[in-house]
Amino acid sequence: MATRSQLHPRNVRWRLFCILQWEVGFLLLLTSMGNRVAGQIRYSIPEEMKTGSVIGSVAQDLGLDLKRLRSGRARIVSGENIQYTELKTDKGILVVNERIDREQLCGDVTPCSFNFEMILENPIELHRVTVEILDINDNAPFFPNKDIQFEMSESATAGAKFPVESAVDPDVGSNALQNYILSPNDYFILKQHANPDGSKYAELVLQRPLDREEHPSLPLKVIAVDGGNPQRSGTVNIHVSVLDANDNAPVFNQSVYRAVVVENAAKGTYITTVNATDADSGSNGEIIFNFSKIKGFAVDIFSIDENTGVISVGGIIDFEKEKKIELRLEARDRGGFTGTSKVIIDVIDVNDNDPVINIMSFSNTVSEDAPLGTTIAVINVKDADSEKNGQIKCTIDKTLPFKIQSSLTNYYNLVADQHFDRETTSEYVITITATDSGSPPLSSSVTLQLRISDVNDNVPLFEKKSYFAYVTENNSPGMSITTVSAQDLDWSQNARISYFLEDTLISGNPVSNCLSINSETGVLYAVRSFDYEQIKELQLSVKAQDGGSPPLSSNVTVKILIQDQNDNPPQVLYPVQTGGSLVAELVPRSADVGYLVTKVVAVDVDSGQNAWLSYKLQKATDRALFEVGSQNGEIRTIRQVTDKDAVKQRLTVIVEDNGQPSRSATVVVNVAVADSFPEVLSEFTDFTHDKEYNDNLTFYLVLALAVVSFLFITCVVVIISVKIYRWRQSRVLYHSNLPVIPYYPPRYSDTLGTGTLQHVYNYEVCRTTDSRKSDCNFGGAGSQNVLIMDPSSTGTMQRIQSEKSILDEPDSPLEVRPLTY
Repeated sequence: MATRSQLHPRNVRWRLFCILQWEVGFLLLLTSMGNRVAGQIRYSIPEEMKTGSVIGSVAQDLGLDLKRLRSGRARIVSGENIQYTELKTDKGILVVNERIDREQLCGDVTPCSFNFEMILENPIELHRVTVEILDINDNAPFFPNKDIQFEMSESATAGAKFPVESAVDPDVGSNALQNYILSPNDYFILKQHANPDGSKYAELVLQRPLDREEHPSLPLKVIAVDGGNPQRSGTVNIHVSVLDANDNAPVFNQSVYRAVVVENAAKGTYITTVNATDADSGSNGEIIFNFSKIKGFAVDIFSIDENTGVISVGGIIDFEKEKKIELRLEARDRGGFTGTSKVIIDVIDVNDNDPVINIMSFSNTVSEDAPLGTTIAVINVKDADSEKNGQIKCTIDKTLPFKIQSSLTNYYNLVADQHFDRETTSEYVITITATDSGSPPLSSSVTLQLRISDVNDNVPLFEKKSYFAYVTENNSPGMSITTVSAQDLDWSQNARISYFLEDTLISGNPVSNCLSINSETGVLYAVRSFDYEQIKELQLSVKAQDGGSPPLSSNVTVKILIQDQNDNPPQVLYPVQTGGSLVAELVPRSADVGYLVTKVVAVDVDSGQNAWLSYKLQKATDRALFEVGSQNGEIRTIRQVTDKDAVKQRLTVIVEDNGQPSRSATVVVNVAVADSFPEVLSEFTDFTHDKEYNDNLTFYLVLALAVVSFLFITCVVVIISVKIYRWRQSRVLYHSNLPVIPYYPPRYSDTLGTGTLQHVYNYEVCRTTDSRKSDCNFGGAGSQNVLIMDPSSTGTMQRIQSEKSILDEPDSPLEVRPLTY
């Protein structure tokens, strides 16, 4: 039972008084504020409920949606060290979080309740919740001392009163102490009395005089019973020792003493003096003063001199815990008679508590486009002092774009008073100072660091209005060409610039086929190698776009000029170089000095000096016979052609451009110095005789056609007949030994459509009988002065034009067909 008495420290009364005062203030505030408080609910629950027990549905009672609880990050702010309740935002219910002991929470104050606030954000809402704790009969009455020793004079007269130490029952209401019961005896009855606070105490009243010789001691039991269900009780054993005669009890000169003391008074500070008298004399008239241990906690704060009755400070006096202290006094003489009184001590408040600032809600980041009046933080300021000492004023630096607004009692909102610009000020350090009205005033402060989050309100700006770059053709793919750069005054993602190529066409192709850009650095790269001969400049548009939402962008024009490079060698258009064939220019032996043999025609697709061409004779069979014009490429004779000159003349002409380094092309010109065509053939033609013939082909053809149909058989017969006919003709040519005779006057034509000379020749050829497998191929059209011969060819000699055959006989063994190549 002694342990039970420690559950109710002396600060319970102070805390209950604060809570009661706070509730009254809150109700008055609600009356004055009207609809500024979003909602208020009240629940009643019994004490000692299990942890997790449901108190009530907050969401339903406040009319809130569960999604609102979660999105608003609903939470409970109680301001107490112990969080008795917990909010389940997923279910919208309020549950018990910690064991609730009404006696520990409120002591003997009724009704017992505690308040807290539920805060929601975005937007900020504040709801007041009151939970009333109902008492249950969980405490039995108990006496501070298990055994009480009484000494009583036998001379005590009937009706003498002897106070019994009061029993303590922490419960309240019907569960509190209701009655005292005295065990049966012949001398005493029990009378019960009520204190002003409603508590009960008992006195033993003597019914008839005692006889020490008959009963030197009397054992009694007093039972304290509460009114709970089931009923609980506590017992104290009283041992009455009968003394010799002392028939006068001490009497106090006042029934009630009043005194005043300042809180935090030093130990030993004088408070008051109590006085009592005893009509007896001698040792029976000596009085001893002491405190009656009613509830045991206030006695520790004060001390009384048992001989003089002087009451002084014996401990720490805290106004916030006890504003008024009531003590019961006892004056006991040596004979055991006792007189009672009480002293009421009022505690005067001293401004000894600094304001306490609690941050209820704080958004450490706010958007720079936040509207005026946006709530930045909600703070709660408390001061445990009273009256002026507890009146608080909150201030901030006036130069800051914020102001303090009062909302509920002891609650303040920090709101935006001006528009923000992150590019000017990106961070604010806000010091909130709370000062009370005491003398001297006490203050405390808290510092908040607020960051201004960026809004994408600045367009990326390029460093230049337009960009120019140069790149030499034949560049390597992936080569860096130039860099574009833009700046954005915004921050973080809003200032992160990405570069893109606008969709444009370059020479009919998408720009992405030619160029690419690094989206992060703005470096332009060549996707492929450029050719100045195909494209001379690129004009495109680059977009710089930030990472905001929605993104902002700007464009700039980039012009890239392609610079020519001597990357193309001269191309010889004439004479045409044919693989495996010989092209010969025919020069009669009667040609004079300066006779135009032919003209080397070449072009260079480069530009400028890279396309300036010069011609040189590199090698020649007879350098003394021919020369080449350095500018026009004309090959002329430089002396009279004689019979001693070789028929077959081979000239090697080199064509060079004027680039650095220069490039060149070489062409071989074959010149035939002769007056007749057979003479030319003897020098340029080497017939080969291949008499092999694929007879198996005929066999397989005949075998295949015979299986198919009669039509194919007929075709085979026709083919065999044709072959027999050709064989007879070839036998005639074999014995004729006729030479190939060219006969056409020279003329020029443009074969490729790009040269300046006409250089295709026509021939009519006669073929001997053994030439069935060895042919000469000639140029396909036009010029009679060019002879093209391929010694390795296996086709049949053909005519180019349908001219008159040398042989006029209708049955001539010569086969004449147009020549194709």
